[in-house]
Amino acid sequence: MLQKQGSFTAGGKTLKNSGEFVFSDLWNQSGQTAYGDNAFVRYQIPVNAKKFPLVFLHGGGQSMKTWETTPDGREGFANIFLRRGFSVYLVDQPRRGDAGFTLSSGDAITPMYYDRTMFTLFRLGRWPDFYPDTQFPKAPESLENFYRQGTPNTGPLDFGVISDAMSAVLSKTGPAILVTHSQGGGAGWYTALKSENIRAIVAYEPGGSPRLFPEGEVPDAIPTSFGLIEGTAIPLEDFRKFTRFPIVIFYGDHIADKPTDNYGADQWRGELAMGREFARLVNKYGGDCKVIHLPEIGIKGNTHFMFADLNNVEIADLLSKWLKEKGLDE
Repeated sequence: MLQKQGSFTAGGKTLKNSGEFVFSDLWNQSGQTAYGDNAFVRYQIPVNAKKFPLVFLHGGGQSMKTWETTPDGREGFANIFLRRGFSVYLVDQPRRGDAGFTLSSGDAITPMYYDRTMFTLFRLGRWPDFYPDTQFPKAPESLENFYRQGTPNTGPLDFGVISDAMSAVLSKTGPAILVTHSQGGGAGWYTALKSENIRAIVAYEPGGSPRLFPEGEVPDAIPTSFGLIEGTAIPLEDFRKFTRFPIVIFYGDHIADKPTDNYGADQWRGELAMGREFARLVNKYGGDCKVIHLPEIGIKGNTHFMFADLNNVEIADLLSKWLKEKGLDE
């Protein structure tokens, strides 16, 4: 049972056009104002909600849809965790989905011919074949539904703009657990440097992987067939902000253990290595960061979208267990 649901925008900026508005010239943009670069959020709050809400941020080419109904029609994490008593906030990042306009010049939105690329990059298999043990629903209509949930950027990807908006989101939610996926993971780390309202970060295959490291401790770049996986130096004072709350990072299956021309498996070989190094350094400075590589705990076949895979309830159970261990499900 819900006590409240709704939506809101958060953050963003305005641009004032030069000139003077003329009332009789209806479509003349002179002197008028453009609004954009905000986030858009939908939320549901159950009766007797747990103390900390879950704030979900999607990955690249995605929107809040990624957390909703799965490509084959099952309940996604939004409903699963709502049923478990958490308030759920689903975010469309600035310049994506329902978030509206960009205030940059942007690029023309054109068709994207990348379905085979995404199939391999997200480790459903190696086109055209699924991995035999894949947890992704294999029906053709499920794959098509997955492709159709993609959405373009209306302007350049900018983690500064996104993290500013996410900080504004968290100002409205209050203390919360931030759950990120893929490209959203990058924005999530920068949000943690700006917001005091994060009580935990849950990152599903953050990409780039956690690539922020203390100055003087940036690991060597890792060449992969996808591209170079490399870290970025930040002041130690900023890096210590990751030690204020617990962090868990999940990685799925079919990640290479040595270099390969399978760019999906190889990219995540580099990302996983960077993730482990990030966790090591967070823990070195007194934090609590855990990396969970699902095959290492006996869970096989998961893709980059593990929260929508056939075993997404099992994946949700892992998160529920971790939240309980950390005292975050009160």
